[in-house]
Amino acid sequence: MSVVPVVMCGGAGSRLWPLSRKGRPKPFIPLPDGETLIRKTYARAAALPDVGRIVTVTSRELMFLAVDEYQPAQSAGIAQSLILEPVGRDTAAAIALACLHLAEAEGEDAIALVLPADHLIADIEAFSLAVLAAAEIAASGRVTTFGFKPERPETGFGYVEADGTDLIRFVEKPNPEEARKFVESGRFFWNGGIFCFRVAVMLALMEEHCPDVLYRTRAAFKASRVSGSASRTTIEVDQREFAKVEPISIDHAVMEKLKRGACVPCDFTWADIGSLNALSKLTSPDGEGNRVIGDVVMKGTTDSFVHGADRLVCLVGVSDLLVLDTPEALLVCAREAAQDIKEVQSKLQIGGSEATRLHGTARRPWGSYTVLEESRNFKIKRIEVNPGGRLSLQSHRHRSEHWVVVSGQARVTIGGEVSILKANQSAYIPCGNIHRLENPAGDVLVLIEVQCGNYLGEDDIERFDDEYGRTNVQPAISVDDDASNLQQ
Repeated sequence: MSVVPVVMCGGAGSRLWPLSRKGRPKPFIPLPDGETLIRKTYARAAALPDVGRIVTVTSRELMFLAVDEYQPAQSAGIAQSLILEPVGRDTAAAIALACLHLAEAEGEDAIALVLPADHLIADIEAFSLAVLAAAEIAASGRVTTFGFKPERPETGFGYVEADGTDLIRFVEKPNPEEARKFVESGRFFWNGGIFCFRVAVMLALMEEHCPDVLYRTRAAFKASRVSGSASRTTIEVDQREFAKVEPISIDHAVMEKLKRGACVPCDFTWADIGSLNALSKLTSPDGEGNRVIGDVVMKGTTDSFVHGADRLVCLVGVSDLLVLDTPEALLVCAREAAQDIKEVQSKLQIGGSEATRLHGTARRPWGSYTVLEESRNFKIKRIEVNPGGRLSLQSHRHRSEHWVVVSGQARVTIGGEVSILKANQSAYIPCGNIHRLENPAGDVLVLIEVQCGNYLGEDDIERFDDEYGRTNVQPAISVDDDASNLQQ
């Protein structure tokens, strides 16, 4: 029996800061094997029998990261649906969007399989058998959750109680004593947030238990902008209507109110990599219990996890530490305090720190940029534009820019003038001028950008023409036909 996987990709992964940030959250962190959680999730979904479509619910900012991660695992004949949320409204609204889309694309009898993008499941065969069992139950009209056999008394997870395949209840994160009793009883399982149901059944349950969420989500869905082709559909959800939706999880909105829910018990290994301690276990320990990624030297150090970046990291005479070194931030944490990292990230966010939102290197649909140096009145970036890549036609109110080509070839539009620049050539864009950068060649374009001005935030941008749907104003100049026809 076939299902339609729905990959849910959102959140900030604040307990994994500074590896995970809003601009590149937990599903996109490279694991020790080089793959990301979202790529593994997609591959796991694509390997299920007779899958003809995979739906992804994410934000517009993360869409291009998701598409890039999917490419190595893509299978011919599987259509993609990308539902782009303008703001986060938790899992009830996200699942409602997926159901509304599937009702149109596949029919209300379609069986949806909701998969969080940040889970790690190694046994693909056992997972596929569990999905088959869940789909058979879902076809009979019952919403099915997946319960994972607990390996230990865990206070960081929610639980489900089940009698065979009958779902008894959901339980919030317990205290240590409750968690111990849950494990001993044999009736409780970790709640993995994976659900299987007929679309019509879930829509009816939402109509009964959270009608306002469904009503407002439907209004936003109807006002969405839809584009794409036979193999990919992109749905940009209307921001004004979607902002009115109450943020609430599907557990609170529907699952905890089920009268005849079902549970498929799973005894294969499952992890949601929800903390640095969980992440560290993906790396094999040495003889002193240390787990290391990067260029690291240790002396008299035990039971520590070090994740290095581009420089040497040394630890001497310490134990039980978590050390994450990134170009923008260094975290040193006692293992036992790993859950408190979220509070540090929250303080930084309240203070407006860019380190909570962005990595030094930010991915864009046309390529990437890396901030090399930044001060009050200037910022220096290294920009890479992929072959055929094309930035939006744009202007800035508060800064001027100077571009110096390092390698490759740049097509530069400033005002109505278009020029081709090669290595060691430059262009100056005065504040307020409408401009565009493109790479018309077959090699990666690398250039250095120097910004000068009284405000250098990434939101100082007005887009007049953009291939990625980010236009916010009308152009004051005409765009030449050749430039308009360039595609990424």
